[in-house]
This record gives sequence, structure tokens and C-alpha cells, in this order.
Amino acid sequence: MAALPDRVSARAGIVVTGTEVLTGRVTDRNGPWLSERLRELGVDHAYTLVVGDRREDMDEALRFLAGRGVDVVVTSGGLGPTADDLTAEVVGAFAGRPMVLDDALEERIAEILRPLLSRWPDLDPEAIRVSNRKQAVVPEGATILEPVGTAPGLVVPVDGGPTIVVLPGPPRELHAMWPAAVATEAFRAAVTGAVELRQEMLRLFGIPESEIAETLRLAEDAHGLEGLEITTCLRRGEVEVVTRFSPAAAEVYQRFVETVRARHADTLFSDDGRTVDEQVADELRSRGLTIATAESCTGGLLAARLTELAGSSDYVLGGLVVYANEAKTALAGVDPALIERVGAVSIEVAEALADGARARLGADVGVGITGVAGPGGGTEAKPVGLVCISVAAAGGRLTRSMNLPGGRADVRDRSTTVAMHLVRRLLVGETAPGDDARTSAASGAA
Repeated sequence: MAALPDRVSARAGIVVTGTEVLTGRVTDRNGPWLSERLRELGVDHAYTLVVGDRREDMDEALRFLAGRGVDVVVTSGGLGPTADDLTAEVVGAFAGRPMVLDDALEERIAEILRPLLSRWPDLDPEAIRVSNRKQAVVPEGATILEPVGTAPGLVVPVDGGPTIVVLPGPPRELHAMWPAAVATEAFRAAVTGAVELRQEMLRLFGIPESEIAETLRLAEDAHGLEGLEITTCLRRGEVEVVTRFSPAAAEVYQRFVETVRARHADTLFSDDGRTVDEQVADELRSRGLTIATAESCTGGLLAARLTELAGSSDYVLGGLVVYANEAKTALAGVDPALIERVGAVSIEVAEALADGARARLGADVGVGITGVAGPGGGTEAKPVGLVCISVAAAGGRLTRSMNLPGGRADVRDRSTTVAMHLVRRLLVGETAPGDDARTSAASGAA
């Protein structure tokens, strides 16, 4: 909704190369990272194009971006020693610059490769050198960015067109090379006059995107949203509201935030961009509490999510994967008579799993998850998507039973999101519609 009021003086496009990325065999990690780095510089990221390792497609991508007036194009990938690594050559042709061998660069690359020859003595040194010589063939007049691996980067100005920053595909190399690219004279000249772009995020849970759309309309009618570029996205069961704006529109943004806070006080859980995962980690760490899980249908996904953040060993003790009923009994101590009476997918078993996780691992907080992830296994009484989750601590318990939409992967992933929010609510003493607070909410004492 809305847009930045004036065209940002510098605009950029990103070209991600590689058939493996195009076909989805490899997930693009460079495009999003580069987009954020460009925003930090005040450069408006306008397009991302993903192309395979085909000369004509790479050239067409560059022509598309140049035709739309971007000032900078950043490419990733296609700088290796094999025949399908074509980026430098395609960029050189696009810029009208002949390809030349840089002897000094070739020697530096050879020096980088020498340790490989000592590790694998059977390799043919001359064959290796010939194979990698192509990495030292660059467009004439290009600024060379020193290799982090074996591939150099390039900054190539185009007469009457965008400056092209050519970076390697491996994220580790691309990240390390970026500061050098930004510092080049050609890049600085291309982004002259770029303005600061701030980006803020609100996160809500338990609300449909349609309700946020109504909030945006009300905010527009009440005080306007001039100068704000607002986008909404439903991800992992949460609604993310991302706003970009120049410093001049900071007051407009604050009025918008107050409108959201007033209408969605019970579902707005983050106004500083922090994820629920970060909030749970901060709450557990600040209170000196530990957590453990006992998972059936999610098969350890919640434990994996809890340990994704660095430093999680401060508060995560471990997790039990109790897929079979026998495992629920043997590992989490669930009474088999309870399973026989109410079934494995039930609020009662979810609570028993939470209690079992606490008891067996000695944790302050226990989480139990059981459900029908599908695609089979559902019944009329307990359909696919039914998930029961319980979070227990010494001072209270929150339990929910819900029907989650989507396929198997969606149900399992969204179950972990619901569980994280229940943990957060229990720790801070909140309840929400659908929560079964069977005892007083525990706001930290365990």
C-alpha cells in the first residue's frame, strides 16, 4: 500500500545466476542479503531476476534492468572456472569492453590454489592453472575486487547505462567482498544522492491479512500514510507489516503504529521487528529459566527452532521425539491408559507430554505437541490439521487445540509457531482467545 513519495535517486537491480537456483535445487540466499545492504545505503531495490547459466538469458536480464533506468546492477554467481560460468564474459560484452587476461590477477589466483596441490598431490598443476586462468580474464578497465575464494569480483561501468557489480555466488565470499565493492569510485558515483531509507516491521499473530487491510484503510482515512511504503506478508502463521520511509516521514509512521496498536492490542506482539523466537529466548534467559519439549507430529521441529538462535544452550535442555504411542509412554511417561481412553491426539495427552518433558529433563518449562499432520490419518472426529499443544510451568499452563490449514509441512511448521506464542504468553502472563489457561498464567516463576 502507498509508495515512497519521490523516486529515490539511486535504484538497483539484482541478477542471481545459476540453473541450480533457477530450478530450486539451491535456495537463493544472496538476493535477500544484497537487498538489505542496498537499503542500508539508501538505494532502492527495484528488481531481482533469477536466470540460468545461459548466455542469452543473462544478457536479456541486464538489458531489461538497463531499460528500466536502474543505476546499479549487482550479479551473484557464474565466476567459477567451468564452462558454464559466464557472468564476467556476458557483462563484458554488455558493457562493450573486450575481455583481457590480467597477468597479476592470474598469479594471485595461482597462489591461492597452491595449497590445494599440496593436499591433493595427484592433481595436474598445469591443468588446474589452465582451468582457473579464465577467472583472471576480465572486462578491460573493470575494477577488480580481490578474491576471497578463487573468484575475483568486478565493478564494471557501462557508458550510458548502469554500473554492474559482479560478485561470486558462495555467500561467504560475496559477503566478504561487498565492502570493497561499495568503496569503489564507480559504485559511489552510481549511487550519488541516495537518501536514507528506514525500514520497520510490526508482527501480529492470530489475525488474518484482511483485517490488517482494513486497518490500513482506516489509517489512510484518519491521518494519511503519505511517505510510507507499506507491505504485508503472511508467513509462518504470522502477519508481518513492513514499512519503508525516509526520515521526513517518521512522524507519519509513528501515527500509523499507534493506529495498529489501538486496533490490534491483543495480536500485535512485536513493534520492534523482533521475532517470537527472539522474544522467547530473551524471556527465558532474563528469568534464568530452562525449557524442554516432547513432540509427536512435529518430530523435533520445535526443539530445532528453539536451538536455531546462538546461545540457546543457556536455556534449552533438550527435546523428546515421541512419535509412537510406546515412545510417549517410555520417554515422556504418558500413562498408556490415558492414550487408550482419549487418544494420542488430545488436549490431555498434550498436557501429559508437557509435564513429561519438564519431569524427564528437569526443565522449568515443558512443551507438548501432538496432532494429525496428514495427509492421511484423520477421522471425522480428529481431522487432518488437528493439533493440540500445551505449555506448562510450575506457576501455570496454557493449552490449545486447533485445526491448522495447509499440507503436512504447513501443519508441522505452524504448530511450532503456535507453540512459540504459547510459551511467550505463559512467560509474560498473557492469555488469548482459544487458550485454555487451566491454572493461573505463570509470568516467570517456575
